[in-house]
Amino acid sequence: MRRMRNVKIVATLGPASSDYEMIRKLHEAGADVFRLNMSHGTHDEIRERHRIIRQVETDLDSTIGILADLQGPKLRVGAFANGEEELEEGQDFRLDLTDAPGDKSRVTLPHPEIFQVLEPGASLLVNDGKIRLQVKECGEDFANCTVTVGGTISNRKGVNVPDVVLPLAALSEKDREDLEFVADLGVDWLALSFVQRAADVEEARRLAKGRAAILSKIEKPAAVKAFDEILYASDGIMVARGDLGVELPVQNVPPIQKRLIRKCRAAAKPVIVATQMLESMIESPMPTRAEVSDVATAIYEGSDAIMLSAESAAGDYPIEAVTTMNNVAEEVENDPTYTEIIEASRITDKKSVADGIVAAAREIAESAKVKAICCYTQSGTTALLVARERPRVPILALSSSISTARRLALTWGTQCVTTGDLDRFKSAVVDAAKAARKLDYATSEDLIVVTAGVPFNTTGTTNILRVAPCDERLIYATDPE
Repeated sequence: MRRMRNVKIVATLGPASSDYEMIRKLHEAGADVFRLNMSHGTHDEIRERHRIIRQVETDLDSTIGILADLQGPKLRVGAFANGEEELEEGQDFRLDLTDAPGDKSRVTLPHPEIFQVLEPGASLLVNDGKIRLQVKECGEDFANCTVTVGGTISNRKGVNVPDVVLPLAALSEKDREDLEFVADLGVDWLALSFVQRAADVEEARRLAKGRAAILSKIEKPAAVKAFDEILYASDGIMVARGDLGVELPVQNVPPIQKRLIRKCRAAAKPVIVATQMLESMIESPMPTRAEVSDVATAIYEGSDAIMLSAESAAGDYPIEAVTTMNNVAEEVENDPTYTEIIEASRITDKKSVADGIVAAAREIAESAKVKAICCYTQSGTTALLVARERPRVPILALSSSISTARRLALTWGTQCVTTGDLDRFKSAVVDAAKAARKLDYATSEDLIVVTAGVPFNTTGTTNILRVAPCDERLIYATDPE
């Protein structure tokens, strides 16, 4: 299924989008990757959604990526005797490990690991930052705080601790069980929540054992500080602006988003911009102008993908939300300013043979009016490098690995096609020509650029480029061997 845009759309599935008809309509409307949120839904429900996605993929002969988003550790206060209390600015409030129900002066915080690292002056944010506490004094089992922003605090509200690196693994026991379940199920990407350090990513990779690519969600200040190490350890990144906007001043988030996108592009690793992109469409068939501008900004910045959360999972207008994203993306990418911005931010420092090959492929394609860049890739590396160039012509990624093709569904501009096993470059050129014609990227009279790594099936060997006719008879005539 050919898209008329390069940025990809990720749609979260949930109660509003769990049957075959809806999932198929979402894909036809523009969803390239489906997100399974492990914070909601049983394993049986997740399994059924996975089955339906693969059925839609087969029925439409269209490669679809699946991303399983692990919940991550959840920090919450305990329960209150009255269910809730009203905290006033300037009052004292205590957090401790005592089991007694909470009241207006204190509540249980059943996470001793937090008390281990708290220091006077540290901030604690409750209920998505609606209530803010500042630590006055603390010990191994308590923190006496001053309420700096008051409000209603109620049972088991979430707690954010932005000022310290918590001695918590990114994977809870539930996450480990979920990871094993979805990796065996056959998802393509694993998203890790509340990553703080590269070691969190490395632990998930050991558990995944190559069954899925690892995507790190950047939603804590510690992750922003350690981003270079986290990016190196990850296969992809999600700029998760929800918790990031809670734990940091909201005005800090846009420049952070821009910096992270550029670093991901330089590393040739896909990046998703997520959270509240079309939030009003949970209840309205039309977005706000500010939301449309937010989506457009992420596209102008060069992100690989933009994501819908509750809009498609639980909203009243999931198809309209995907359609809106698709329409905004097409309009932005047809704007000459978009091309100027993308090309101005292109990486010019070429360090390897592969870098030179894909840069040459782009330049040839754009100067010689070639119709498409076709890259044969076993691991996905060649396609990722071509996508980093952000060429003006379509990218066809051909692979004998269906898992590679599905993972590339998250990558900017790539149309993924599965092929048989190849052992000769000429066979890759022939397959590329057939695919380009089948998908209406080219006719038999047009030219394509083909890149690959020889020997085949060896990761990171992008070393060959050919400009070829899009007619296999001419390919054989010019290269009879």
